[in-house]
Amino acid sequence: MTTTQVTVDAGNGLSAEAMDDLSVWPASTARLAHGDLAVGGVPLTEIAERFGTPSYVLDEGEVRARCRAYRAAFPDAEVVYAAKAFLCRAMVRWVEEEGLGLDVCSAGELELAVTSGFPAERIVLHGNAKSPQDLESALRLGVGRIVIDSGSEVARIAAAVGPEGRQRVMVRVVPGIVAGGHDKIRTGGEDQKFGLSVTDGSAQHAIARILDQPQLQLTGLHCHLGSQIVSVKPYLAAVRRVVGLMARLHRQYGIELPELDLGGGHGIAYRPGEDTLDLAVLARRVRAELAASCAVAGIAAPRLIVEPGRAVAGPAGVALYRVLAVKRTGTQVFVAVDGGMSDNPRPALYGVRYAPRLVGRHSLAAPARVTVVGRHCEAGDVVAPDVPLPGDVRPGDLIAVPVAGAYHLSMAAPYNLTGRPPVIATHTTTARLLIRRESLTDLTTRDVGE
Repeated sequence: MTTTQVTVDAGNGLSAEAMDDLSVWPASTARLAHGDLAVGGVPLTEIAERFGTPSYVLDEGEVRARCRAYRAAFPDAEVVYAAKAFLCRAMVRWVEEEGLGLDVCSAGELELAVTSGFPAERIVLHGNAKSPQDLESALRLGVGRIVIDSGSEVARIAAAVGPEGRQRVMVRVVPGIVAGGHDKIRTGGEDQKFGLSVTDGSAQHAIARILDQPQLQLTGLHCHLGSQIVSVKPYLAAVRRVVGLMARLHRQYGIELPELDLGGGHGIAYRPGEDTLDLAVLARRVRAELAASCAVAGIAAPRLIVEPGRAVAGPAGVALYRVLAVKRTGTQVFVAVDGGMSDNPRPALYGVRYAPRLVGRHSLAAPARVTVVGRHCEAGDVVAPDVPLPGDVRPGDLIAVPVAGAYHLSMAAPYNLTGRPPVIATHTTTARLLIRRESLTDLTTRDVGE
């Protein structure tokens, strides 16, 4: 294949130095000979040969280190891992061993966690539309808290608990704060599907109904502003507004709620140079704001709860692909890989940008602007648009995409009956299979019609 001649433009990331930036990769990532990289002490080329592609690689050490960083930043708070980002039996064990709680959104996530040994009393059940099965599983297994997301859930949960039962609940309130990296992941403002508005009184009405149900124990208020938030300011505003509601409840009912859950949504970088949320600054300023706001309101400061998901799992993951084809049009170079929107729909959904890298061989070719695309029958099946790769990228090359640990497998689907990729954990120079590849047999045995 003829090498594409391009002008090196360091200002736009079109340089060998820019392509070699490992700042968003797991901390264990090391450069090896022949252009290879090791994650968790295991060469990526070795993983690709052993397990095939596409595959997800998850650095256990990185996951654990991020759990510990949250525990250190919030020593007096409860840190709850948001399982929707990524969940498997091994992840359940890592999170439990590092002392975090668990936030689940379905009976499936809940059952997996409990059957993997996670204590049910340390689990929080979320969901804007909980199914009967969700609530049945939560009550049967003894989930620690259920977050009430709509007024109708109050009666449903109370009836399911029964007159002799007791269930701890929280209320998800909408503080009227718009924050997040994309309009589809902003959940703290008015007129969206999550939570109960403070402005229109829905939250207050639901709280009054809960207090009338002796089998429901209201432990606190919950709010989640959105995802990919990189500024501390929205969280501080949320603290002030939720504490204001707590103060009104204290005056009206004489209650002091012991918990305030600020959710998660802590922003991470997917490409070098992108902004991230400073965890230490967040923890320091939220604690100070909570203490000050409660002092002004004349109420005791509730225990803080935070729910990181993406910020724990995302940077620990790497997606591996093989190049299947390289196609040049008039103005574009398309590099097609053996995965795509079936294993990562996020670029199509939210326009997320990644920084893929050639792995497994050194290239002396000048960098070229290319668009990495998937193999599926959608024009929007794009893995990474307008990114620098060596100009001689060719079929058979191995492409690695960092920051692939969150919302990849959990949102994956067997589009075109391709099957979902496996998950391989790396740690201290060993690689082990956590989730096997979804096979054609897996897919076809579900089809029971004639």
